Amino acid sequence: MKISMICYTLTGQQTGEKLKTALEKEGHAVSLSTKSKYIPGSIKGSCAEWTGSQFETADSIIFIGAAGIAVRSIAPYVQNKKKDPAVLVVDECGRFVISLLSGHLGGANELAHRAADILHAIPVVTTATDLEGKFAVDVFAKKNNCQIFRMKEAKEVSAALLAGEKVGFYSEFPWEGELPKGMVWCRKKQYPESDSVEMSGQKANDTGHLLFEETDKASFPGMLFETVDGEPLPAVGIAVTIHKSCHPFFSTTHVVPPSVVLGMGCRKNKELSAVEKAAFGCLKEKDVYKEAIAALASIDVKKEEPGLLALAEKLGVPFITFSSEELLAVEGDFTPSSFVSKTVGVDNVCERSAVKAIESLWAKKVDFKTDMLAEVRHDGRESQKADTSHKDTGAYFIQRKHGAEGVTTALALGEWRMHFE
Repeated sequence: MKISMICYTLTGQQTGEKLKTALEKEGHAVSLSTKSKYIPGSIKGSCAEWTGSQFETADSIIFIGAAGIAVRSIAPYVQNKKKDPAVLVVDECGRFVISLLSGHLGGANELAHRAADILHAIPVVTTATDLEGKFAVDVFAKKNNCQIFRMKEAKEVSAALLAGEKVGFYSEFPWEGELPKGMVWCRKKQYPESDSVEMSGQKANDTGHLLFEETDKASFPGMLFETVDGEPLPAVGIAVTIHKSCHPFFSTTHVVPPSVVLGMGCRKNKELSAVEKAAFGCLKEKDVYKEAIAALASIDVKKEEPGLLALAEKLGVPFITFSSEELLAVEGDFTPSSFVSKTVGVDNVCERSAVKAIESLWAKKVDFKTDMLAEVRHDGRESQKADTSHKDTGAYFIQRKHGAEGVTTALALGEWRMHFE
C-alpha cells in the first residue's frame, strides 16, 4: 500500500516518523511531507495542491494535524467511495486516529485501527455498521478481492441490517464460513425432476436447475428464487455474480469476482476497433461484467499484437500468452480449426489459451466438460450440472469459440470461493 502523510509541526513530525517507521516495517511504501516554515524541506505549494497529487497516486493519505485542515484540503477532490483513497486524521500528539474518508472500500477504518495500535492511540471510526458490529457488504467485497456494483442498493443492505431486517444472500460461487447475523441464504427455486418448467422462455434442465447459458438474458423477470430455510424471500439482498442482469431480490447489490478469462486470437495487426468489438460484444451477449475479467490470454506469437495489448490495458488486466506446445498440452475438447493449426501450430487459440490461463492463475489442473454453471451448494455436496456424471472440476466455458471479422473469442470461468470471516 502506498501511504502519503503530511504534518505541520515539529511534534506532528515526530508522530509521523513513528508511524512511518512502523508501517514501512509492515511492507508499506510510506512518505512523510511537511508544511511549515519552521521545518526544513517543507513542500513549497499549498496543502491543497499536495493533496490533489496524492489523490491521484496514493492508496491512503494521513493528515497529522487539525481535522479542519484535512477537510478543506480534500474537499475539491472527493468523488465517491469506489474511487477515493483512504483518508485519516491523526492529532499531532498521536492521541486520536480518525477514519475520515473511504472507511470501507478504501480501507481507512482498518488503517485507523492499525495506526492507533502503533501510536497507542484511540481509533475514531464513525460508520454505523462498524459501531453496531454489523456486516458491511463493501468490506466483504474488498476482502474477497471483488468489485461491488449498485452502490445505492448496497446502502439499502446496510440500512436493512441496521433496522433489524433480513437481507438475502445469493451466490453463483461456493462460499465458506457462517453467514453474518441477519442474512439469509437464498438460491434459485428448486423444481421436481418430473416437472417441465418454462419461465419467460427459459427451461430447467433435467436436474431442475436453470441452465447457465440461459441466465445471460436481458433480465430475470420469470426466474424464481427462494430462501434455503423456507422463510419469505427478503426484498433486499446481495448477489455474488458475474452477470449484470442477476436480480434475485427487489433491491440487489452485485459483488463481482474476477473469475473469468477472455481467450482471443486475431489476424496480424488487426485494428483495435475490431478487437474491442469482438471482446465487448461477447461480454454483452453473455451478460458478463467486464470487471469479472481476470486476464486476457492468447498464443505467444501474438504477445506484441497492438490490438490485444491495447485491449488488456483498457480492461486493466494482464495479457498472458503461451507457446503452441503449451497450448497443445492442455487437455480437453476444443473447437478445432485446420487453418489455425497450419498457421500457428495449434488447432485452437482462444479456447485453449483461456483454459491454460486459468490453470496458471488458479495454479491447478482444470477440465472443461460442461458449458453451464449450476448453483453450488454450500453444504459440501457435489454441484449439480446438466451432465451429472462429471464431478465439479471448478471451471466452465461461458462461451466457446466465436469468430467474426478476423477475431476469435472464448470466455472461461475459473474456480472462485467466497469467504465470510
